[in-house]
Amino acid sequence: MNAMFTNTTKTGDVVTKFPGASKIFKQYKIDFCCGGDRPIGEVLREKNLNEVEILNTINELYEANNQTNEVNWEEAPLTDLVNHIVNKYHVYTSEVLAELNAFVTKVYRVHGDSHPHLRDVYQAFNSLKTEMDQHMIDEERDVFPHIVAFEETASEEELAKAKEEITKLEQEHEAAGDLLKTLRAVTNDYQLPPGACNTYRLTYLKLEELETMTHEHIHLENNILFSRLLKA
Repeated sequence: MNAMFTNTTKTGDVVTKFPGASKIFKQYKIDFCCGGDRPIGEVLREKNLNEVEILNTINELYEANNQTNEVNWEEAPLTDLVNHIVNKYHVYTSEVLAELNAFVTKVYRVHGDSHPHLRDVYQAFNSLKTEMDQHMIDEERDVFPHIVAFEETASEEELAKAKEEITKLEQEHEAAGDLLKTLRAVTNDYQLPPGACNTYRLTYLKLEELETMTHEHIHLENNILFSRLLKA
């Protein structure tokens, strides 16, 4: 049986066809959202990882998981994809950013003197929150309506208006990705210090959860939604 994924398969394409691969990529810190256009073999070699072993694992898991219940977002109506992004990822992101704002501030205020890295966490998170809040507003107000209108009317004008924003949105995605990398770096991969209180623990847990969801969110937009629009 031929392998579904080879060393020339782009990381974004792997996750598009097999969303479960995102967990493996997270384990090895492989970028599949902003860097989703790179061949997986190239990335694995760059990181000095076992190319054969990891590809075999991904292919075996793909075969073991029945994908018939997964929505194929490469073929689903664009309106359905937009609604999925808004209802799952935008709603979640807005809620968790507001929740984390209080947690990050409290932890920095209480523990900042003894844990100086929390100042970097506080600054990076607030930059991320500001960017993501505005980014989602811009998408829902200035981009997604044109995508829906294009699908309903086949209007080239609506398509052109949506396409005009893609480069800007991708740059904002990259900036958000860089801030997530900063948060992971300054927290030493979210390693809690000895004696961390419950709020400290919850803050790190929620930041890591936000990272996972944001990677999935950016992947859906960069590698599927925007890709489909550029091919339309």
